[in-house]
Amino acid sequence: MPLKLFKRKTRDGYIWHYRGTIAGDRLRGTTGTTDRKIAARIASEVENRHHKGHLDRPEEVLTFPQAVAIYEKAGKGLDDRSARYIARLEDYWKNAKVKDMTSGAVKQSAIDLYPGCSGATWNREVITPTQAIINHCADLELCPPIRIKRFKFEAAIKKPITLEWINTFCLYARPVIKALLLDMFSTACRFAEAHRQEWRDIDFKNRTILIRDTKTKQQRRAHMPQPLLVALANLPRDRRPFHYSESHLRRMWDEDVARTAEAVDGFERLTFHCARHGFATKMLRDKVDAKTAATLGGWADVGLFMKTYAHAMQKPDLTEGLFDTQLTREGGQVEEKQDVSRK
Repeated sequence: MPLKLFKRKTRDGYIWHYRGTIAGDRLRGTTGTTDRKIAARIASEVENRHHKGHLDRPEEVLTFPQAVAIYEKAGKGLDDRSARYIARLEDYWKNAKVKDMTSGAVKQSAIDLYPGCSGATWNREVITPTQAIINHCADLELCPPIRIKRFKFEAAIKKPITLEWINTFCLYARPVIKALLLDMFSTACRFAEAHRQEWRDIDFKNRTILIRDTKTKQQRRAHMPQPLLVALANLPRDRRPFHYSESHLRRMWDEDVARTAEAVDGFERLTFHCARHGFATKMLRDKVDAKTAATLGGWADVGLFMKTYAHAMQKPDLTEGLFDTQLTREGGQVEEKQDVSRK
């Protein structure tokens, strides 16, 4: 809608003013003249200037590749897995403008990129990184923020690694995989956090390891129990402790798990992340309070820690401990004696 002129009275007569809506913005002001022709030219210049300014705004020209570059320049999304997700997103969106990437379009991109996958995969590999990239630029006032409703999915319950599982696996695992398992179980670090560890992060004298949280970008010092210390000390020092690629380490893990399963009947095939669940569960079952356990494992949110990582013991007969019975005192099964009814 073009700007319209209207008169406004002053002490000396009247002056032409303008008002109207240009590119969605409401404009009004004075031309400072009593000449209608000059006022019309001034209003036209204001209109053209506003159109040009609207087109040149960052949110009008910012492309997704530019947004990715800004995101990565801030040190975000640089780990191997995130970089892989982002590369696929760049290939999909090409030079699309961020302003055209609506919530619905982003959700459709997840389905197009990973057809037939679960909602968890779509959320992890598309929704989360895309929203993080755009909202980082929004914080810099380069574009509007975006909110994307996550796909619903049925969360798979991760089974926690137990000490018995670890002891069995370590008999058959190669040294680097054994050390990696003990590292993740002892410190509750994620695979990516263990993978990036340098020898300078490991303090054998004070028995600590520097953990760099991949999600919060914060650091913490975790204690190094004796089994972990020995396992790390036996690794060669010419390169990083876990210098292999992620895919290579995962392949070695799978091979060692398969070897153990062949040798031991009933041995379960668990994943890397089960070690983090194992840390949480072991702490709680050792009667360490939730706040302390969460702090030791690097969880800032105790509620999330309990909801996600606290696993219930599958022992229905634990309720026997509510009463002081012979079964409780002996800690085993006791045959119930049949009552002898009176004749």
